[in-house]
Parts: sequence; C-alpha cells; structure tokens
Amino acid sequence: MKALGISASTLTNACGVGWQEVRHALRVGQSGLRHNDFEPSLALDTFMGRVDALESSPLPAPYEDYDCRNNRLARLCLEQDGFVDAVGAASACHGRDRIGVFLGSSTSGILSSELAFRAQVNGDPNPVRPLSPELYRYCHGMFATTAFVRRYLGLAGPAMTISTACSSSAKVFAAAARTIEAGLCDAAVVGGVDTLALSTLFGFHSLELLSRNPCRPFAADRDGISIGEAAGFALLDRAAEAPVLVMGVGETSDAYHMSSPHPQGKGAANAMRAALADASLRADDIGYINLHGTASRSNDIAEDCAIVDVFGTRPPSSSTKGWTGHALGAAGITEVLIAAMALADQWLPGTLNCTGVDPALRSTILVHSQPQSFRCALSNSFGFGGNNCSVVLGLPR
Repeated sequence: MKALGISASTLTNACGVGWQEVRHALRVGQSGLRHNDFEPSLALDTFMGRVDALESSPLPAPYEDYDCRNNRLARLCLEQDGFVDAVGAASACHGRDRIGVFLGSSTSGILSSELAFRAQVNGDPNPVRPLSPELYRYCHGMFATTAFVRRYLGLAGPAMTISTACSSSAKVFAAAARTIEAGLCDAAVVGGVDTLALSTLFGFHSLELLSRNPCRPFAADRDGISIGEAAGFALLDRAAEAPVLVMGVGETSDAYHMSSPHPQGKGAANAMRAALADASLRADDIGYINLHGTASRSNDIAEDCAIVDVFGTRPPSSSTKGWTGHALGAAGITEVLIAAMALADQWLPGTLNCTGVDPALRSTILVHSQPQSFRCALSNSFGFGGNNCSVVLGLPR
C-alpha cells in the first residue's frame, strides 16, 4: 500500500478522556481497571475498564434519536484533541463527499435494546427507551454509530462498519486504504467504538474467560480478561504532513475455531507476514510490537508462538490491556494509536500487572516501560473465528 499519514487522532478509554489523560496514565503506570460498578451487571465479580459520566451525558437535541451509550462515547471522544476541527479542515480541502468513514464495533449500541427488553419484561411503564424499529436503526444496528459519526462530522463520503469481533477497528485501516486507492475518497476517518453491554459481559462470563482481578497479560498467573470500553479515531490523509504513517496492513481468516485461536497462531503469523509485505519491510525492521495480549491462557500462548515464528525473540513486545481492558471492537484502534504514540514519543509501554512472565513463553515481553529509539512498529488484533489483523506503522523518512 501507499503510506497514509495519521494527521490527527483522539483516544478515550478507562485511562482517561483524550490524549493528555491517556498518555499520562500510560506514563505513570496508572491502570484504568476497577472492580465492576456497572449497574446493569453488578452480579458479575470482575474488573472492567469503564468510562465515567456516560450515563449522565445525553446527546444534544439534534442527535437525540441516536442517544445511547455507544454514541455518547463516540461524541465524547470526537470532541477531544481538536479532532472535529482537523476533520473540518480536511473537509474544506477535499470536500465533504471525498472523506470516508470506516468504523469498527463488535456490538454497537446493543445495550440500549437489552435495557429496553429488560424494562418490557419487567413491566416498566416508563422505560428510558422502548423497543422499536427506531431504537434499532439509530442505536443498536451495526451502522448506527457510523451513521452518527458521519452526521456529527458533516461528512458525505463512503461509509462502512466492520464487525469482526476484536479485529474490527484494526481492519478499518485496510478498508480505508483500499477505498482511497480506488479513488473513491481522498481521506478517511477511521476508528472504533465499543461500550459495556450485557451480551458481552455475561457472554464472556459464560465462557469462563473473565478474571476476578485486573487482567495480567502474559503473566505466569494470568487467569482471564478484563472487559473495557473505548473509542478512538484517526484521520488518514495522504496529502497532509503527519508524525506517523500507516505503512501496511495484513488480514487473514483462519477459521480454526469459533472462539479459540489456532494453537500455534498460524493465522496470526500469516497476518503479520502479510502486513510486512504490504509495507515492503522485513521482520528485522520492526522495533516494537503491541500485542493483542488478552491475558487468556490460550490466546497469549498462540500469539507468542506466532511472534517467535515471524520475528524470533528479538523485538520488545507488550500488551497494554492492563491499562484499558479488552475493548473488543475498539481494541484495534486503541492499540494502533498507542503504538503510534510510542513511535512519536520514542517510548515503549510495558505490560501492566505482569509481575512475572510465563516461563513457557519465548518472545521478549516488556514488563516495564522504557525509552527506545525505533522507526517501525506493529500492532496485532485477533478476533473470534480467526479474524486476524496486523497494522504496521512507521516514522516519515
């Protein structure tokens, strides 16, 4: 692919609202995870990454049809870091119909339907939102948040939602690159939004994957994941100067199992090789890997096998889910942007909560954060059903 510059970005998750708060939390080692206090799911004994104040931050009147937790988080994130202004400048340059919107999400605003259904079953005469086709269209449907973001930013170019579980908002980079290369748009807003929902929380609980502690990726004593919620957006523009470039994307679908990865991480390894080839780079060119690193035993082992297969034991690698939790459909954008921050700052985040790396693992897991001089990074996102995506980032020459 031809490199695309990340000319603007913004990120919000349990660590904070906007880059200043998120960067500070990463720098000082302050996790955003806390014991479950999400009212609809209090029966679950687990830790989670929750964004504060969404319950009391309804969308303004022009967007009230879209009002749900997912779209509230999207708006909160969009309003940080001058992102709306940056998109406005790009729209003035290229035209509003020449900027695409490509977002990833695993469940969109399903919580709104879950709560409406619960209210109906319980005979609540005054539900917050009743079940209706409009609720599905503006909140629950997979295009709902993409439609809201597109309208909020005043854009009219191609738009798409990708829902491939945990790789969703990494694959948006490939979709945007293909659409720009095809001449259908000149720039793109890419991102992902996923919020806490009963289907995901109780679903992962039924799979016995939730930890009762803050997650500990790659640790010898890891015992499961921590679900988080997050939103992140990036403006990709080949015409603009940018501190970090998207150089290549690799995608595979190994379909080994509905929820478990291939034990040797074969699909993951092929995604990383495809990303390197797309970027015209060798394995030795990568100076840091942001791992998918969920803290489930099977996922961490499979990713370790894939890393060693492609890179050997050389590059320092880490998982940042100890800060944010696993943001599912927003994990990809969250971790690509953290890897971009690491490149821009020449600083590597460690693996929070990992006090002792599993001795069975062979890759170089960075436990403590450290300064590092490097030019290229790779970010991994691997989803259910073997939907794998790796994104290569680099500094401009």
